[in-house]
Amino acid sequence: MLVAAAVCPPTPLITLQLDDLRTACRAAIAALHDARPDALVVVGGAQAATAYGGRAAGTLRPWGMDVTAGREGPVLPLSLTVGRWLLGDRAPDGFQSVALDAPIEECLQLGEKLGKIAPKVALLVMADGSACLSARAPGKYDEAARPYNRLIADAIAQADPGALAALDPAHADRLWVSGRAALQVLAGAAGTRRYEGRLLMETAPYGVGYFAGLWT
Repeated sequence: MLVAAAVCPPTPLITLQLDDLRTACRAAIAALHDARPDALVVVGGAQAATAYGGRAAGTLRPWGMDVTAGREGPVLPLSLTVGRWLLGDRAPDGFQSVALDAPIEECLQLGEKLGKIAPKVALLVMADGSACLSARAPGKYDEAARPYNRLIADAIAQADPGALAALDPAHADRLWVSGRAALQVLAGAAGTRRYEGRLLMETAPYGVGYFAGLWT
């Protein structure tokens, strides 16, 4: 059963700057540990769904940063690498990527499966919002991006798995919401259980929506 979840952004910039956001993410991660889960799994989007062991590592060298996280040879995709870095010295019990374009039902089923791997499960969900929030954003500015981003922020703040499960993949793709699939894995793990949600921080310094949130 899912007992706690944190949502953090998979941006490599958090390793070099965005100090306030990094602090908020580590506060959320500390709360995951405080929940004393039997299993802690890092979830993030990638090209395909793949499970990795807890000792797996990743590197940010392809993004021009001499940063490696983990204990074995680097194999993790970007989202999971950033999650591993945020965890510091405390390795998770495993990593799970989900295809960025995975259908909703596939994401929900994966989340439900992760929620059953141990009596008490915690998830570190690496997911961001729209990358179309300003003229300087990676994606083309879209006036629909801010309301969509607010929908995600509210779902995190209110611990509303139904709202996350209802995110439309086509709309998310248009607005460059790369975290959509990972957020729907969280929705699947949560199911119909009730949680207390907290949005510790929301920011968009480069036109990309970043969140630090916690469900307990």
